[in-house]
Formats: sequence, C-alpha cells, structure tokens
Amino acid sequence: MIETARYENDVVAWANEQARFLRECRLDLLDTPHLAEEIEDVGKSEQRELANRMAVLLAHLIKWQLQPERRGASWQITISNQRRGVARRLDKTPSLKPELKEPRVVAGGLGRCNGPGCI
Repeated sequence: MIETARYENDVVAWANEQARFLRECRLDLLDTPHLAEEIEDVGKSEQRELANRMAVLLAHLIKWQLQPERRGASWQITISNQRRGVARRLDKTPSLKPELKEPRVVAGGLGRCNGPGCI
C-alpha cells in the first residue's frame, strides 16, 4: 500500500502528489472528490478576480463622472490598470465573458451580493 499525502493535513503536498499521479497515469491513486473540488475552486477564483476588478473599475468610473473636481492621476491610473486587468482576464479565460452580463458579478465584487447566485 502506498502512503499518500492527506488533503486535510497538507494541501500543497497533496496537490503535488496528485499532479505526479496524473502524470504517471496512476488514476487509481487519485483523490477524485478533492480534485474535483479544487478544480471548481480555480474557476470560482477566476470569477472572483473578474468581479473584483470590475467593481474597482466601476467605482472609479463613477467617481470620475460624479466628482470631476477630484479627478487625479491616481484615479486615471487605477481605471487604466483595471481595464487592462479585465481585458487580460477575459483574454486568458474567454468563458468569463458571459459573466459580464450578470449583475451578481459586479454586486459580488462590491461586497453586496450574499445570495445563492453570488460568487
């Protein structure tokens, strides 16, 4: 019997071991329930990053529009950086594009979404 790393004890050791098992085609040793959970979490992390970037971008665009007397280089830099970050995220993960049509994405990024549809 092979001694395997436990997900609950050391997730990094577990992840490295699972990657090795996959590369070696040792499918019988895979911890499939936790692997599936971790893969889903990667997608949720990508969604959260997009939501957070969109929230920061929209907040600064609103401030830019409503407070012209307070416009400054820092707001301009933030807007530019967030636009680039959103574009990079969408280029890297095109399946997130439909998420932009979901109000929960922006609401979640603003910390205002607590329902079951929130990410």
